[in-house]
Amino acid sequence: MINHRSFYLDPHGCAKNQVDGEVLMAYLLSAGWQAVGAPEDADLIVVNSCGFIQSAKEESIEAVMEWKKLFPSKKILLAGCLAQRYGEALARELPEADALFGNMDLSLAPQAAEAALASTHQSLLPPLPSGSEKEGLSCFTHRPLTSFPGSAYVKLTEGCDNRCSYCAIPLIRGPLRSRPVESIVEECQALLQRGVRELCLVGQDLGSYGKDIGPSREGEFSTLLPELVRRLSQLSGDFWIRLLYIHPDHFPGELLELCEKDPRILPYFDLPFQHASPRILRLMNRKGNPETYLDLIKRIRDALPHATIRSTFLVGFPGETEEDFQTLRQFQEAAQLDWLGVFAYSREEDTPAYHFKGRVPQKIALHRKKEIETAQIPITENRLERLVGQELQIIVEEQIENEENLYIGRGIYHAPEVDGAVVLTASQPLQVGTFTRSRIVARCGFDLDGVNSDGS
Repeated sequence: MINHRSFYLDPHGCAKNQVDGEVLMAYLLSAGWQAVGAPEDADLIVVNSCGFIQSAKEESIEAVMEWKKLFPSKKILLAGCLAQRYGEALARELPEADALFGNMDLSLAPQAAEAALASTHQSLLPPLPSGSEKEGLSCFTHRPLTSFPGSAYVKLTEGCDNRCSYCAIPLIRGPLRSRPVESIVEECQALLQRGVRELCLVGQDLGSYGKDIGPSREGEFSTLLPELVRRLSQLSGDFWIRLLYIHPDHFPGELLELCEKDPRILPYFDLPFQHASPRILRLMNRKGNPETYLDLIKRIRDALPHATIRSTFLVGFPGETEEDFQTLRQFQEAAQLDWLGVFAYSREEDTPAYHFKGRVPQKIALHRKKEIETAQIPITENRLERLVGQELQIIVEEQIENEENLYIGRGIYHAPEVDGAVVLTASQPLQVGTFTRSRIVARCGFDLDGVNSDGS
């Protein structure tokens, strides 16, 4: 048993990494470590890294170097996706990391922490599992929660079988492995009992959830996502279920009916279309086209008029011509997406696209990224305008410092951290991590101004 040793977790990367970080913390705490809120108080600084695209990799490495520069006597453990993907090389080339730890078996976190304290500069990298193995799916029901108060991420799957030609996720996290429905329901019930009010379901592609464990339909495995959502809908209480990251080629239509029946299942859909040019989508190993994607958007909005649709576009993919780009721009105007993130292609070694010809110069890719982002501003602002004058349920995230009556919150239209927010004016104190009612009185950029209207 390790006693009187402390660690500070410096998170990087996406929501799925955040769950990994919470589970890693749980294993360290169970081994006798103490979590501290300030790096200067820690014996060990853990950098939970991302290794998906070049900018994220650079950010994680810079974080390690900056922590070592600020605290030369502290030990640094580089954990997460970047360590899993490049651990052996970084063990040789990044002396600022006292040890490295992959993400395939988080139960080994105490062992990795010991290696960092001893400055072994070694990498602990359990191998990627096969599709039949369920390693990497460990989840502590009572793990520390590092999201905003009242909100928690729940990981449904690990790995991915979609094999998009540009994507390194299968290299980092392996093939698709789904958790059993019962396990997820039990976790969600436990989180609700802890006071969580927003359950954010995450995975590389929720539309593929259960295809590796569920029943087959005419020779093909079908998703278990609708069944899981139905089970969660049977839980009692005032809470939200937010579905994040559904591949548009795998969208289960049954979700629309489930959202209609239970308003707690938020009509918020994160659908990463990535592109609209059929030629580029084929090169990406994706099946969609502008017509099928626009039809999906129409079906969602016809069934759920107040639905929110977020997406991501990837520009500068090898072979992308100006004509391909204009097809994407036309799709953007036709789709009128509520929220949109845009990324320039990152050339990742060991992916099929790494060897594709027709590389787009970075200057052109960044120009196209900027054009998409600029064109999206009035679209998002116009979509937000329809909310002015409405009364919305808001989850309160934090009180604005030194402002007694001002709070930051989110509505059903806002996923944590990536979308806008609601600035709340309240006549009396509000409790963070709980719901309140607010009348939206104005839009300010991508944020909304609201007045608390339920007297809570």
